[in-house]
Amino acid sequence: MNDGLLDLFRYNAWATREILEVCRDLTGEQLAASVDGTYGSIIATLRHYLSSEASYQARLMGEESSWDRRADDQPDIPTLMARHDELVERWERFLSQPFDAERSFVIPWIDGGERDVPAGVVLTQAVIHGVEHRSQICTILTQIGITPPDYGGGFGAWDYAVVTNRAPQRAPTASD
Repeated sequence: MNDGLLDLFRYNAWATREILEVCRDLTGEQLAASVDGTYGSIIATLRHYLSSEASYQARLMGEESSWDRRADDQPDIPTLMARHDELVERWERFLSQPFDAERSFVIPWIDGGERDVPAGVVLTQAVIHGVEHRSQICTILTQIGITPPDYGGGFGAWDYAVVTNRAPQRAPTASD
């Protein structure tokens, strides 16, 4: 059904959890750090990324998360971790059922207009948006002397596959 998408979104959830785990131990000053070329500070990027993910879900699922993604609140890392957990559960629920990848959604565009965007593109945006912002956070972490999560050279799906046992080690065979 959506098995390949489940892997993709489970990878996305795993990578975000890894970033949140590293950020949980940062000081307020470290969370406020940013560098040129990124969205903003670490904490602002996390808040933006997770509220955006909730927005993608709201469009696709027709229901809002339990927290107000539009609120101008300033959630801390433990709150963001709880929100992330909810997002993960919601993706699992959504992707466990068939859906129409061509179902169109009217999306306000950056140029002020609107576009008809298929569900498959919204799903793609949800993952790519996460990859981009996690990469920016890793850049900031490196610049402030914090070792970012090791994703095997670029947020590696291979690492996800090993950690989650989606790529178990093969036993040697007689022909090896």
